[in-house]
Formats: sequence, C-alpha cells, structure tokens
Amino acid sequence: MVEKSWVLIVLVVFIMHGDESLASDPDPIQDFCIPNPKFGAIKTAHLSILPCKNSSEATTDDFVFLGLKSSGNFTDTGLATFPVNPTIFPGINTLGISFVRADLKVGGINPPHFHPRATEIAYVVQGSVYSGFVDSNNRVFSRVIEQGEVMVFPKGLLHFQMNVGEKPATIFACLNSQNPGLQKIPSAIFGSGINEELLEKAFGLNHKQIGTMRRRFDPKTVN
Repeated sequence: MVEKSWVLIVLVVFIMHGDESLASDPDPIQDFCIPNPKFGAIKTAHLSILPCKNSSEATTDDFVFLGLKSSGNFTDTGLATFPVNPTIFPGINTLGISFVRADLKVGGINPPHFHPRATEIAYVVQGSVYSGFVDSNNRVFSRVIEQGEVMVFPKGLLHFQMNVGEKPATIFACLNSQNPGLQKIPSAIFGSGINEELLEKAFGLNHKQIGTMRRRFDPKTVN
C-alpha cells in the first residue's frame, strides 16, 4: 500500500510539473517581468532567465516594440528575418511568446527548418507564399496562402515557405515560447560536423558532393 502511494505521488508531481525536457515555458508568477539590465541572465537548459526589475519601474515603452517597420538583411536564399525575443523586447519576458518578421524576395525561400520548443502561426501581411509542414508520417500539408491568410506549423515539425508571387512577400509569425529554438535542416546536416561517410551513405552522394555541400552550409568553411 505504501509503495502504491509513492507511485501515485510521483505521478501527480510529474503531471503538475512535468519533466524539464518536455515542459513548455513556465507560467508567469507575476503580471510581468521587465528584465533588469543591471543583472546578467541565468542560463538554464532551454532558456535564459532574466531577473526582473521592480514593477514600479516599468513604463509603457517596455511593452511597445517599434523595430518591425522595415525588413532585416537578406540572405542568398532571398530571405530576411527579424526575430524578436525578450532580449530586445523586455515586455514579453516570461509571457511564453516570441515573434518574427520575415520578408521574401520574389522566388525567395525560407528553407526547411523546425522549432523544437514552439508551435508557430504565420500571417501573410502581403504577397503569395507557398507554405507547408511535414508530419511524423512524412505527409506534407501545403498550399499557397495569400495576404490576410494564416497557417499554423505544429511544434517540432519541419516547415518551409517560398514566395511564389510576382512581388515581395512579408510574413508576421508568432511562436508560443520566448526561446523556441531553430534548426535549419541544410545547416544541421551539412554544417554540424556529422561523419562524412555517414552522409555519403544516407544521401547517396560522393566525397566531392559532400564537400560542396559542407562548404556551402558550414560557417567554419565559408571564406
């Protein structure tokens, strides 16, 4: 009977608190937490905890962000992103959200990637964007979404976007974690130092082709 009681207690604690590796962002224990610039961040396994300043010192400016009026710098894939997290927008600290502005040139792509700790919802501000994700059964869910339309990308699933219109496209996306993480598939595979022989066997590529891919996606080999 005692043994069963301990098992029940352990299950209740697990349900209430969850394993850290599975948990989402913790619920806030105050109205808001504006980071205090006088103190450094406390690093944990998945996010940096920013100590709060006294709530009486908070101002309206802490809860307003003005940085998304223009695009960021474009990559060679025709993508410019401007991610926003509590480091640059104090008001969202501990609220379990972050967001990003993404701009795509005509024909530009947001390569296949995923966020290990967040679901993403993407709103097309302007343009026509081919968007989709792949589930764990390798089934693709995709379509062209137009201005004013929204698509959701479930947590941890690979997703992608491409501007298929005749004009530049802009997307506003929100994620339900202040530190969602980002894994770009090409960089994760060819830019992370995975054994070359394994990559050759996995993708049916030869040594020269693997070298070409590594030079393209490994930042350590870019001149």
